[in-house]
Amino acid sequence: MKMTEIDRMGAMGVGIFHRVALFGIGAATIWAAAITFVGLFAKQHASIQDLLLLFIYLEIGAMVGIYFSTNHMPVRFLMYIAITALTRHMIDLISMGHGQVYEVMALGGTTLILSLSILIVRYASYRFRSGRPDEDVS
Repeated sequence: MKMTEIDRMGAMGVGIFHRVALFGIGAATIWAAAITFVGLFAKQHASIQDLLLLFIYLEIGAMVGIYFSTNHMPVRFLMYIAITALTRHMIDLISMGHGQVYEVMALGGTTLILSLSILIVRYASYRFRSGRPDEDVS
C-alpha cells in the first residue's frame, strides 16, 4: 500500500510529538530528581522513602531512554515503578504505626501480583519472541 503525502506528514507529526513529549518527560524527571537531591542535602540525611523516590526517577529516565532508542515502551519498567511506589507507600504506613494492617496487607498482595506479572511478561517475551531485532528480552 502506497503512503500518501498526508500519511507521511501525519507520521512525521506523530514522531515529532513523541520526541517533544519524551524530552519534556525526561527534563521534568531530571528536574524532580535535582529538587529531591537538594532537599536531601538540606536535611542532611536520606530516608528510605527518599531513596525509593530516586529509584522511581531512575526507572522513568531509563524508560524514556529506551523509548528514544527503540521506539517502544517496555511495560516491565512501568511495573517496576509501580512496585517501588507501592513499597514506598507501605514503608510510610508502617512508619506511622497506626495499625493499618489491612492496607499494608493489600499493598503487599498488590506487590506480589505485580511481581508475578513481571515474571509472566519476562517469560512470554523470552518464549514467544516477536522477531523484532530491538526487542528487550531481559
